[in-house]
Amino acid sequence: MHHKFFIKRRKSIRIYVGHVPIGDGAPITIQSMTNTCTTDIQSTVKQIKLLEQVGVDIVRVAVPTMDAAEAFKLIKKQVNVPIIADIHFDYRIALKVAEYGADCLRINPGNIGNKNRIRQVVACARDKNIPIRIGVNAGSLEKNIQEKYGEVTPEALVESAMRHVDILDRLNFYQFKISVKSSDVLFTVCAYRLLSKKIDQPLHLGITEAGGARLGAVKSAIGIGILLSEGIGDTLRISLAADPIEEVKVGFDILKSLRIRSRGINFIACPTCSRQEFDVINTINVLEERLKDITTPMDVSIIGCVVNGPGEAKYSALGITGIRTRSVFYEDGIRQKEHLNNANIIDEIEAKIRAKAIMLDKNNLIYIKTKNK
Repeated sequence: MHHKFFIKRRKSIRIYVGHVPIGDGAPITIQSMTNTCTTDIQSTVKQIKLLEQVGVDIVRVAVPTMDAAEAFKLIKKQVNVPIIADIHFDYRIALKVAEYGADCLRINPGNIGNKNRIRQVVACARDKNIPIRIGVNAGSLEKNIQEKYGEVTPEALVESAMRHVDILDRLNFYQFKISVKSSDVLFTVCAYRLLSKKIDQPLHLGITEAGGARLGAVKSAIGIGILLSEGIGDTLRISLAADPIEEVKVGFDILKSLRIRSRGINFIACPTCSRQEFDVINTINVLEERLKDITTPMDVSIIGCVVNGPGEAKYSALGITGIRTRSVFYEDGIRQKEHLNNANIIDEIEAKIRAKAIMLDKNNLIYIKTKNK
């Protein structure tokens, strides 16, 4: 039932941010950005390690000053995940962080001054095999483009992006990815659709300055979800005025919802009504908190009554359906003889999920070993 639909990805070239492939059919990657002060090396490293724990693929770090560049050098040595250096205007910082091992430069070539400066940065990126990320935002569009269009439009955003692309094209540098972000969902979707037809490079998706944890997640899910469903997008960042860890979680939830990429448990749960035989909401809340450490992809259905319970369990790795004081337990769609006690249901489900995760991981390891023989 759940696997009939597939998304046809837009064709793009492959680039690498460190060891992580982007574009040309590579798995869609999830990025976040540190919000610590970069010169506070200890706090920044701590935050990056927490982001690594929740599965982030790439982390971006702002490098606004030469002091921050020196800190970047030390931060890079203490973490495993690829690090993008976020630079605006100052080409000397770009040269310095490239020397210090940045895995990607987020810098708009048109904003770093004369042609000689641009050539120096591109030559350095080429020499060290570092890609560039062009990032165009509706909030910081060039004045002459705003004047040309009269207002900020998706077409204006794309024209700004193409100015930067043309600079790299003239220097025969093609290892870049690009974003055209706005805080408006439909505006952003329109801009990416236009851009996707103009270049072959990977696209970095995001709704910029999306808002707080809830509204930002909703706006990001709608905008990024529309684009991903159309095959547009190779890497993404959820921009929330919240803990960066929430950005990564929302990113995975979006990819999980579209069956693009799974990490951890996908809980299928009813919204609850008076038919529920156990407290579904509390059960889900507690299990999500307790099972944060499980990275094994797995569908688990937790339904409070028999109306939809058996149907959902049919397509889940594990399923629970509430029936009076006990709940019926399903594994791989098959109803099991044993029942779970509703009075102790959270502990019992947790034990079942952990056991299933171990079994799935073991089977996957055997499959990989067999495949590689």
